[in-house]
Amino acid sequence: MSSSGRSLVTGQSQPLRAKIGDDITLPCYVKPARDAVNEMLEWSRHDLNPRFVHVRRSGEDWLVVQNLDFTGRTSVSIDALKQGDMSLKLSKVKLSDEGTYTCFIPALNTQSSVQLVVDAVINLTKVSSGVLQCQSKGWYPEP
Repeated sequence: MSSSGRSLVTGQSQPLRAKIGDDITLPCYVKPARDAVNEMLEWSRHDLNPRFVHVRRSGEDWLVVQNLDFTGRTSVSIDALKQGDMSLKLSKVKLSDEGTYTCFIPALNTQSSVQLVVDAVINLTKVSSGVLQCQSKGWYPEP
């Protein structure tokens, strides 16, 4: 327990970086570690409507309130939850995933935030002798 006898939620203070199409894990941990399988958990982004990215209630994923942009792309590991690890796996990262995510545990009245930065992808392809083709995607704002 912390000096006040309360559990804390911790994440990562530095922004996380991902490329379009990557899978990434957004960190969130209960300190001291404890079984969190049955804890209510809310992952959200306050700039979205609806704001919920992933929600768990009563030991189950509760995705009826999930923002449709994240359908089928989020998960939380049950084995990790048993150790107090409430990290969110986000699959097939898109440019629109860039933003600040909040991990909130209502029963503990504590939260943690992590910023996700999505990088553009640049591909160079040799078309013929001395000629390169350059393609890029994921720029924001677009050049």
